[in-house]
Amino acid sequence: MSNLLFEAFTYLTSNFDTFLALLREHIVLVLVAQVAATVVAVTAGILATRNERVKTWVLSGGNVSQTIPPLAVIALVFPFVGIGFNSAVLAMWVYALLPIITNTIAGIEEVPESTIRSAEGMGMTDWEILRKIQLPLAVPVIFAGIRTSTVMNVGTAYLAIFIGAGGLGDWVVTGIQLFNNPQILAGAIPGALLAISLDTVLGFVERSLDTQTTSGGGGAAADA
Repeated sequence: MSNLLFEAFTYLTSNFDTFLALLREHIVLVLVAQVAATVVAVTAGILATRNERVKTWVLSGGNVSQTIPPLAVIALVFPFVGIGFNSAVLAMWVYALLPIITNTIAGIEEVPESTIRSAEGMGMTDWEILRKIQLPLAVPVIFAGIRTSTVMNVGTAYLAIFIGAGGLGDWVVTGIQLFNNPQILAGAIPGALLAISLDTVLGFVERSLDTQTTSGGGGAAADA
């Protein structure tokens, strides 16, 4: 095993420029898909908390998006958006929605009813309660969904190679086809390290947000 890891490291260092290009493509795919998914999913989650019928539709759509394999999404959309970056991002975007949607809904709905009633007693509108109380208190929970979704999409991005969008999956798939284990590991290990690194960094941010919310949450209604 140690020899195999050494061969993988040797392969990576021998093709370092190519590795950097593939890593950059991988990160860009994840970043673009996550930003788009966050904007749409948070918005959908907020709307879902304002209306039960909308909530049913949003959660149903989120569940469907999670159950459809990314390769199936790619197969369905590439006749319309073409082969390459756009198809890969769309597939990753679909797959990233549910964790953010569910956490947005949970974060907003977990705000104590007594806090909501106090705000209403102060004459605050529904929009003001959402903007000044519910969303600030829900941020750590929402961010936890973004964290989960991001780590998931690091793995999903490996499928981008099947639509010609590049990424670290290039080495993994090519290595499988050529029975080149060092090449497979040279593509797989950096992705695993990227996922661990992102999870660690985003976890630290999540804990910081949670601490800030806990320390500042008590005065949210009063400040409003």
